[in-house]
Amino acid sequence: MGVRVRSNRPDQSYEQGQAERQRSIEDRISTQVREELDFSREMSDQEVYDCIDKVILREDRRFHVGVREKTVIRERVFNRLRRLDILQEFLEDDQITEIMVNRYDCIFIEKNGRLFQSEKRFSSRERYEDVVQQIVSKANRIVNRSSPIVDARLIDGSRVNVILEPVALDGTTMTIRKFADRGWTMDKLIEMGSLDQTLAEYFRLLVLAGYNIIVSGGTGSGKTTILNLLSEFIPEEERVVTIEDSAELNLRNLPNLVRLETRDANVEGENQIRIQDLIRASLRMRPSRIIVGEVRGGEAFPMIQAAMNTGHDGSLSTCHANSCQDAVSRLETMVLMGCEMPLQAIRSQISSAIDIFIHLGRLRDRSRRVVEVSEVIGKEQGEVLLEPLFLFEETGEREGRIQGHWQKINPLFHRTKLQLSGYLEEFEQLEGQNG
Repeated sequence: MGVRVRSNRPDQSYEQGQAERQRSIEDRISTQVREELDFSREMSDQEVYDCIDKVILREDRRFHVGVREKTVIRERVFNRLRRLDILQEFLEDDQITEIMVNRYDCIFIEKNGRLFQSEKRFSSRERYEDVVQQIVSKANRIVNRSSPIVDARLIDGSRVNVILEPVALDGTTMTIRKFADRGWTMDKLIEMGSLDQTLAEYFRLLVLAGYNIIVSGGTGSGKTTILNLLSEFIPEEERVVTIEDSAELNLRNLPNLVRLETRDANVEGENQIRIQDLIRASLRMRPSRIIVGEVRGGEAFPMIQAAMNTGHDGSLSTCHANSCQDAVSRLETMVLMGCEMPLQAIRSQISSAIDIFIHLGRLRDRSRRVVEVSEVIGKEQGEVLLEPLFLFEETGEREGRIQGHWQKINPLFHRTKLQLSGYLEEFEQLEGQNG
């Protein structure tokens, strides 16, 4: 006869029942608060909280909830009325990096590098769609049946993508990539093992000397974080223009900074402002450097030809790619999307415009690392020729985390910019210290 072992895990059906009960209470209190508040006038947050407290006190005789549960209900009802409903809790949790709403009752989150399905859901499809419109309208964007796909951002810089049904077959989907401003510094990335001190010093000198740099990597590999930190090495006296689809860069200590953002077409399909339009306009703004948040298509051509090849040394950008060499191929393809040019001419433009590729990877332990740094040294047999400077080499694993170091492969070949900017001697000392 077998022995039945009692599980210490709470019964799942009981948990679901409790969650449903709490949602029911929140629905009832939200409805009553909406009926009692005067939305025709501007109200302070305290007025809303006072009304919520009054309704909770009145309804306590019906539901008999504890003090802690009342506090949770109070905050969630306030989030429904004044903020972004259940999304607000996710946005305030620093451990959550991405929020994926597949439909109003199916939400996944990325927490500490892993995906989880949340038990939370919107009270109704209508409430979810209200929140979607609230987010999009605050970003001065439009999403409707005729324009069912939109990219926007929250006030804190978090990136939002919305796709309406019926394009999204199971219901309107929304993906929020939270703004990763956690006070990142190079020292913190070194501490986390994303790069080492030698790499950080190389990057500092390359940025100061005005090398044109492309940061490549996959989704979530940390491209924007690295771009922000590279930008901190730019001297304060320089004038910098940033160009982005949705503003995510958070450049600090740059007093002479101009930030530009694209604009979608209006309902009539007019007045769209693209990245390539902003790049061309920026050339008349007397920039020292131009930073393009990310190139995804035809804007690669004006970035290479107009920004990096017209004397704006030290320009920076990012692109999606699987390696430094793949980044070159991606740029070639994107330039072809924006103009009709012979491939050899495009490769000549790339080889003369870009100096350094920094490639980031997300390893199997979910850590983000600089995995490759390569220099563009010219063309050979019609191909853009890259020379690897550093490669990340794995040495094993410890407690589930990958161990390794950055192997220096070759010395920097082109040093003219270092010499002209006065950083050659410091760079050679660094080279000597590291073999």
